[in-house]
Amino acid sequence: MLKQNLLILAAVAALAIAPLVIHRNGGAAFGGADNNAAVLVTTINPDYKPWFTPIWEPPSGEVASLLFSLQAALGAGLIGFYFGRRSAFASVKRQELAKAAPSTEQAS
Repeated sequence: MLKQNLLILAAVAALAIAPLVIHRNGGAAFGGADNNAAVLVTTINPDYKPWFTPIWEPPSGEVASLLFSLQAALGAGLIGFYFGRRSAFASVKRQELAKAAPSTEQAS
């Protein structure tokens, strides 16, 4: 088990470090794809008009990043809560079944 955990940890570290090594000269621009689709559509069809406009736009990129990270944290929390709850119910059910099962030991 320890060997498997160390292997997974090494893989995660490699995935985190690989982009930094590959783009070490700083020439890579890490950016979002929010506007790329709109630019492509207007390149293909200059007369295109969007179906709707946003109700509210964040005042800066930092606020947008904050809202995105809050959304991700909330989603991760809900998923973690679900799996934790599911695991706890399964554990309680196993314990109840173990208590209800007749004992296999025979009196001598």
